[in-house]
Amino acid sequence: MALIRKRRLTEQQQRRIQQQQKSRQEDLDTSSDLEGLVVQHYGRQLEVQALSTPEIHPEKPVVLAGEPEPSWKPIELGSVWRCHTRTNLEALVTGDRVKWQADPNTGLGIITAIHPRQSLLTRPDRYHKVKPVAANVSLIVIVFASFPEVAPSLIDRYLVACASADIPALLVLNKMDLVKENDPILTLVEEYKNLGYEILLTQSDGDLTELAQRLAGETVAFVGQSGVGKSSLINTIIPDAAQKTNVISENSALGQHTTTSTRLIAFGENAALIDSPGIREFGLWHLNIENVQNGFPEIFNLLGYCQFRNCTHKHEKQCALRQAASAGEILPRRLESYLRLIDEIAEAQQKN
Repeated sequence: MALIRKRRLTEQQQRRIQQQQKSRQEDLDTSSDLEGLVVQHYGRQLEVQALSTPEIHPEKPVVLAGEPEPSWKPIELGSVWRCHTRTNLEALVTGDRVKWQADPNTGLGIITAIHPRQSLLTRPDRYHKVKPVAANVSLIVIVFASFPEVAPSLIDRYLVACASADIPALLVLNKMDLVKENDPILTLVEEYKNLGYEILLTQSDGDLTELAQRLAGETVAFVGQSGVGKSSLINTIIPDAAQKTNVISENSALGQHTTTSTRLIAFGENAALIDSPGIREFGLWHLNIENVQNGFPEIFNLLGYCQFRNCTHKHEKQCALRQAASAGEILPRRLESYLRLIDEIAEAQQKN
């Protein structure tokens, strides 16, 4: 069987094709655009919830006797539509407010524009590329528990990500009923509380009224190690969310991923919860040193007071940070976490 070679296009031909595609997109009539909210992401396709309806609703085709019933989906407020996007739009994520058009005949839609974002939560993926996670988030809930064993350095990473995205953080210690007296996690909670972070305590299958009230009116992203109970919290607050829960592996004591895509779930009035895939390590190599410094406010206030301008904060005797850690003014573990992140970013910048 002979191979058919793909014809190589000249640069001029490629530019002409791109211009034609752009022209077709610009010619798209936007007079029938609707308001929508991206509630879930499936690669090139997204699910969009209708936030408005057309002034004149399309009429369902009349079916004559003996003819098959045609495919038809009415455009209703709150209905969810599988949509494609215009080729000239940037990558969309859960939480984006968009303009879109619906085709009742197919039950599909097309996103024509995106509204300006108030915030964007990102993280690097396994290929060292920046991946957007969710848009227009107003609060990030960092969930942790005594089991699986808490990783303070991971919490610090989340807090740096929150500071970088300029999104407030709420720390939630879940499964409080499993915490024993004098458990080290209680000391950890006090440390973050003394640093000025907002903290709530919740119990397994307990009353979540206080948490639900705190989330009212917010668009919230839940993050944390797998197995700490993020999806269980969402199930309790929103019983019909149908989020999958999982059982922690007794062999590895690590949570197993249950959420496969970032999903937005309506909650109360003008509020939503976003459940993102569980991750065990939150890389921050895509940020800069200033971003990390902003994530450690107690350390940032001491920068510039060392004896040497190029102080590494690792061995110098007249280091303001090391002296503060020795005097109990800052937490030694927070200083270690800070220096580790600075080293990671410096190493990543050298590779690039």
